[in-house]
Amino acid sequence: MKAAAALVSVGTALLAGCSAQKPDTQANRDATAKEIIEQVKTTPDGTSTADSLDAYKEDLARRISQVNSLKVHVERPQALLRSVIVIKYVVDKDGNLVRSEVVRTNKDKASEATALATLRSTAPFPKPPAALLSGGRVELSETWLFNNNGRFQLRTIAQPQKNE
Repeated sequence: MKAAAALVSVGTALLAGCSAQKPDTQANRDATAKEIIEQVKTTPDGTSTADSLDAYKEDLARRISQVNSLKVHVERPQALLRSVIVIKYVVDKDGNLVRSEVVRTNKDKASEATALATLRSTAPFPKPPAALLSGGRVELSETWLFNNNGRFQLRTIAQPQKNE
């Protein structure tokens, strides 16, 4: 019995080592953001090449998810979500986050804080194309879908929810 328990412990340790992720530090987030920025299709001055507001919103959703990958639920969201948070936010012509506000919540303060923090930690964003700007800014909204484990997906790029 002890040998079997020891074998399980060794197997668990090996699996944990294989799936180890980089610690969630500012330096690692900055490095990840830099990699993502370099992958986003932009002009030499950092302007997004998205040709519509929906395409720009999808690019930003992917970037938010990648920069905050340790907080993202990677499988299909559960049927009954823990929390749904909608945030309206404004990005200026230089890609800076100008303003953000929660516009829909179920009063889950932890989920609200996570949603706002993940948005802030991702900025600055690729510059929006001039055609999308109104008064030097673009206004967007995104929905954070939280599972019971506290991880989220963004509705713009989320997988379909489970039925049960």
